[in-house]
Amino acid sequence: MSVLAAIGAIVASLVLLTLGAELLVRGASGLALRAGLSPLFVGMTVVGFGTSTPELGASVTATLGGVTDLSVGNVIGSNAFNIGVILGITAIVRPMVVRYAEVRREAVLGVAAALVPLLALAGAGAIPRWSGPLLVVVLIAFLAGAIRAASRATPGVPEVTADELPIPAPASRPPAWLLVLLIAAGLVILIGGSRLLVWQAVELARVLGVSELMIGLTIIAAGTSMPELVTSVLAAVRGQADIAVGNILGSNIFNAFGILGVAATIGPQTVQARSFWLDVPAVFILSVALVPIMKSGGRISRREGGLLLAGFAAYMVLLLIVELR
Repeated sequence: MSVLAAIGAIVASLVLLTLGAELLVRGASGLALRAGLSPLFVGMTVVGFGTSTPELGASVTATLGGVTDLSVGNVIGSNAFNIGVILGITAIVRPMVVRYAEVRREAVLGVAAALVPLLALAGAGAIPRWSGPLLVVVLIAFLAGAIRAASRATPGVPEVTADELPIPAPASRPPAWLLVLLIAAGLVILIGGSRLLVWQAVELARVLGVSELMIGLTIIAAGTSMPELVTSVLAAVRGQADIAVGNILGSNIFNAFGILGVAATIGPQTVQARSFWLDVPAVFILSVALVPIMKSGGRISRREGGLLLAGFAAYMVLLLIVELR
């Protein structure tokens, strides 16, 4: 298979993953609202985690196929891409006013999420299976705390309404049977797209003569992060900077604790030695740098967005040098 054919198949699989995630979010959100759950709860759970289902599908499929380098690379690369590229581009498009006090917990846990791959140090180079359920429990505890905090009435901060979610308005919402059909179709498309993505990613690595880790850190990570990019840019343009920043921080937390947790539960996740001194430090530095950026002046300026983007570019250059040497 040629490089162009493999890249074309990967693009097609990413389109399928995005479509599958969209159908899944719309169907599940609609059913949850019909069941009487609050729009705020739906927004924080179904919609928030729905944008990370492409990463989840890719990592789980890669683990089942024994390509754990692709699984771990996808998570690490996605978290770096989220901060460096998505927040960088979003701030350049429109500087974002950030109320740091409201995202402090997410920011701190986001820094901790960058260090999750270091669990491999306790597992002889692989994130051990026993740590998988533990990571998922941490995610559940964080989610429970976030929902509890969000449920408290805050003066001046309006409740999220159903009309603000990326689903049909109540008056035009499809019937329950159609929502179930959307969920089923979304899951089928996600599974098919994930399998195609992993298969073609491994093939592309073979054709180019690079590692699966490299493909996971770059092409797969960027591709599966497209839903977060669209969500964040649109939120910033609409003046909802907190949603844009919260989406990225939440996605990074879900990637590290949820996706790696589920993947490690299925099977130990191999972490290459070079990730300990290059990939993990890069995500950690980006995560730590984001904290003072958000605190300084209560906004992420265009210049600071450019710095995040430049930091990610520097990491990509180092990654390429290490891969090709």
